[in-house]
Amino acid sequence: MKTIEIDDELYQYIAGQTQKIGESASEILRRLLLGDETAIVPANPEPVTPAVVAVVGSNIFDLINRQDLQAESSVVGRFLFILSTLARVHKKQFAKVLDIKGRNRLYFGRSAEALSEAGSSTNPKPIPNTEFWVITNSNTTRKKMMLTETAIKLGYSEQDAERIRDLL
Repeated sequence: MKTIEIDDELYQYIAGQTQKIGESASEILRRLLLGDETAIVPANPEPVTPAVVAVVGSNIFDLINRQDLQAESSVVGRFLFILSTLARVHKKQFAKVLDIKGRNRLYFGRSAEALSEAGSSTNPKPIPNTEFWVITNSNTTRKKMMLTETAIKLGYSEQDAERIRDLL
């Protein structure tokens, strides 16, 4: 399995071509590009309109599936992928994550330096396709807590915040 980077607009187009729940990006591309008849397509597919997969006014569950997450081999990779997707969906609100802090350290910042100055051994990493950074040396339980708090700050219900946490 290879990984490729595509821009958000192209991703939205591919997602908009989904004809069945759980259809992978590979299956969609194989069907679109190669006309692969072996790609499983339901007899009466429900059309997916661009409004369903549009980023603005959308939520993370429209954009993330288990296959995307399995492509990330590490917890830190999945953590950054989920945060990046949340940032893409909630571009205007994502700065609210700057309010999420630990007892003695910042979890999010606008630079690696800001996070490094606020604690030792933070191992800050950029959240892909954003201007934000996050500490990554915390344990998985702390990362899950950070995802839960992020989701709640972005307006998700407690139940959906837990679903987001469980993606990690």
